[in-house]
Amino acid sequence: MAKQNSNKHRENENIVENRELNIWEALIPVIALVCMLAYNVYVFGDDALSGSNQFILLLGGAVAAIVGFLNKVSYKQMIAEVAENVKSTTGALLILLMVGALAGTWLISGIIPAMIYYGLQILNPTIFLAACVIICAIISIATGSSWTTAATVGIALIGIGDALGISLGMTAGAVLSGAYFGDKLSPLSDTTNLAPAMAGGELFSHIKYMLWTTIPTITVTLVVFIIIGLNLETNGEADIDTLLSSIEESFNINGWLFIVPLVVIALIVKKTPPLAALLIGTLLGAVFALIFQPGVVAGITGNTALNFESAYKGVLKAITVNTSIPTDNEALNDLFMAKGMAGMLGTIWLIVCAMVFGGIMDGIGALSRISSALLSLAKTTFGLFASTVASCLALNVTASDQYLAIVVPGKMFSKAYSDKGLAPENLSRTLEDSGTVTSVLVPWNTCGAYHSGVLGVGVGEYFMYAIFNWLSPIMTLIFAGLGIKIKQLVTASTVEA
Repeated sequence: MAKQNSNKHRENENIVENRELNIWEALIPVIALVCMLAYNVYVFGDDALSGSNQFILLLGGAVAAIVGFLNKVSYKQMIAEVAENVKSTTGALLILLMVGALAGTWLISGIIPAMIYYGLQILNPTIFLAACVIICAIISIATGSSWTTAATVGIALIGIGDALGISLGMTAGAVLSGAYFGDKLSPLSDTTNLAPAMAGGELFSHIKYMLWTTIPTITVTLVVFIIIGLNLETNGEADIDTLLSSIEESFNINGWLFIVPLVVIALIVKKTPPLAALLIGTLLGAVFALIFQPGVVAGITGNTALNFESAYKGVLKAITVNTSIPTDNEALNDLFMAKGMAGMLGTIWLIVCAMVFGGIMDGIGALSRISSALLSLAKTTFGLFASTVASCLALNVTASDQYLAIVVPGKMFSKAYSDKGLAPENLSRTLEDSGTVTSVLVPWNTCGAYHSGVLGVGVGEYFMYAIFNWLSPIMTLIFAGLGIKIKQLVTASTVEA
């Protein structure tokens, strides 16, 4: 994933145990949080993420703290775990800010409008959703990051889909399905490396073994999107000529603009840290804006001509605050808007509050207790797989962190898989199928908050269309239940036999 926590940091992370905490006490904060969030969403609807959900997460942390105090957990220990959790998201928060900056310069430079302009001519509604999956899968495999994929090509595809009259939820679901397919299989991805490290396996053996569940899942996803495309009723296609004309009047559209996204992709393929790559992409976008769109940059500041002061002010405004490029088409006016770094602050607020809740839950030993309870339910091989899936899903919901959803179950279940004679690839595959890809389906999870903020589409809108993401844990359970490709542990005695 694009959150640049080191695998070593997460692998060595201490999981707090509290022998005095029973399962019901561990579940009190979870139940309280779910109830409060459910009511809050009922009251505020789509506006819940504007701030009220963030405060509810803090209230959930307060409930967890009370449980901790009653079980002799010190305030100092809880705060230490919160600090560690928040610290672990530093890379993610900086990337969010840089994504906002990049979106601003890519708008005023004409890069995003150019992607939309050419995309409108190539991607018709029938093949659009399936093409989104494939395009994002390729880029995510190359970069190892679903976050960067969504922040670059994902934003452009959202714009193209909107112009074609396709539901934003459908487009976002297709984008995320492809992005997480690539993220899950790419050797450049943090989670792809972290999962086998937790399970005690080897990277490329893990990737090879994942193909058994991943290929059927992405195949079903593509078939569904093709069927949706064949039956899609849109109102955008008839207006394409008008849209193209409006884009041409507002921007200088040419192929040279694609140099910038290609450079960013190349940098990440070369293993340049995504934060550095996004910064370079932002600065290149600013340079291209001054070269190709001087009138647009000057217009942002209210000037008619570009000079040093208006150039400086226009670029900085695009990077930091809301920017809109007016056209003679109402649909494009809504489309050609960027929120800059300021637009990411709400998402950052959500992530920090989620880390407070997750940190206190870990600090009082609740996460460890919940995982242990799930482990005790695993009496059969299928039960072991099911408990792993349930544990990953529970941690994505409660700890609000994708890495914890891999690290905690990985540590808790590795011995159980070994005791049952199962190879570590079984565990690492299950961790990815249920921990990595489902994180984006939880609004207050760092991944759900990030993608929702970057794409401008609520989790509730894209949930059902993120087919690959919710189908993956189901597929891994189907394979476990039918006993398909359940690799046995190879021991010295097995080799001799």
